[in-house]
Amino acid sequence: MKNPSLKDTICAISTPVGEAGIGIVRLSGKKALRIADEIFMPKNGKRPSQLPGYTVHYGHIVRRSSFVNRESSTNHESRITNHEVIDEVLLTIMRAPKSYTKEDVIEINAHGGITCLRKILDLVVSKGGRLAEPGEFTKRAFLNGRIDLSQAEAVLDVITARTEAGLRAARRQLGGELSGLIRKITDAILEIQANAEASLDFPDEELQTFEYATIEVKLAEIIVELEQLLDGYQNGRVLREGITTVICGKANVGKSTLMNRFLKQKRVIVTPLPGTTRDAIEEIVNVRGIPLKIVDTAGIMHAEDEPSKEGVRRSKKYMESADLILLVLDSSDELTKEDIDSIDAVKDKKIVVIINKTDLPERLQINEVKKRLLNKKIIRISAKKDKSLNRLYDAIYNMIWSGSIDSSHQGALTNVRHAAAIEKALHHLESAKSGIADNIGMELIAVDLKDARNELGIIAGENFTGDLLDRIFSQFCIGK
Repeated sequence: MKNPSLKDTICAISTPVGEAGIGIVRLSGKKALRIADEIFMPKNGKRPSQLPGYTVHYGHIVRRSSFVNRESSTNHESRITNHEVIDEVLLTIMRAPKSYTKEDVIEINAHGGITCLRKILDLVVSKGGRLAEPGEFTKRAFLNGRIDLSQAEAVLDVITARTEAGLRAARRQLGGELSGLIRKITDAILEIQANAEASLDFPDEELQTFEYATIEVKLAEIIVELEQLLDGYQNGRVLREGITTVICGKANVGKSTLMNRFLKQKRVIVTPLPGTTRDAIEEIVNVRGIPLKIVDTAGIMHAEDEPSKEGVRRSKKYMESADLILLVLDSSDELTKEDIDSIDAVKDKKIVVIINKTDLPERLQINEVKKRLLNKKIIRISAKKDKSLNRLYDAIYNMIWSGSIDSSHQGALTNVRHAAAIEKALHHLESAKSGIADNIGMELIAVDLKDARNELGIIAGENFTGDLLDRIFSQFCIGK
């Protein structure tokens, strides 16, 4: 983002591109009402600039003929006859400061075709609007003080949430729960810092001893609170990003059939021939409220042609980086070298062992499997017959959450930036605590406390750089 001016009136199509019943063109800035006056012809004859905020008005978006007086007729149909009508719309007015950006905002609800929306957007630009950068509406909401930076990031999380649990976590952060928790901790650190600095003015030995003891206790409480928040980051990351889950095993054990069961559709080609899947196939699925980025890999086998060799190489690469492995074995076949290779490749990872094809006579040496995969969860299913899949879903859920997750946890971390800031703050707080134990000067302890507050302030955006804002808001869509 090349330092766009906050003085500009920005505009964008705020709905997905494609055919739809409704599409929205959004404007924000000082010229928004004036531009609306020039392009909107209301049924009631009143210009948008004459109307109150939080109102919706019916009319037409028109490209006005320069030689026609817009007030030449009181009849709406007569007035639009001499202009190029682009679309019949509803226009919403939100006046500053009670709007998403705390600026004057106009939203034009038009028909959803891209040609129509594009013509409206081009008209807005011709009247003085500037095409918005990605996330610029939300960036203005932050810079104008309507939301803090962690809430701005939560807007993106709400948009991209893949499960109900992820959406709930994003809504809590958007509502300011994380900000409130960090603010409370920051205030507690500030109080300790004030006491530490005040003690410098009263070097009496008894007072100094009392201050050291008091500060040490309070610091320990804050450190525990931040550590608990950080401990919840893994759960929060799962809700936000999903779990990379790789289905692996030798060729023709039913990996693609299992993938199709997860997706509830025939996404992957399934044939009796080994090696049908030559490359990894990725999809997002929802299992018990957990987003899984599930990958169906090529079978582990002795490959002769180059495409098959490349497929096996990619399968092994996915297996190395996976959060969770679903190792599929064929119940109807004896344990093979390819099975053993697959087992050896993943035995040290978090895995669920799936014994597939249980609808056929069993030939697999199950005791040998258990011996090679000690204490690993084993589920018997028939992917083809859709049998016992609920037990598999339960096993996946329990493997990830160790039996449960408190998705209502206040202030749960979902963002790596926030976790990194808390880790740095903890480092400074531990340094201050060690300084007390070593009886170092209060002035050094006060410096550590100040640094800890600054790190926590980064989460809400009290301390930020242009590069940080560019990195965050570049992830947004254009119209948000």
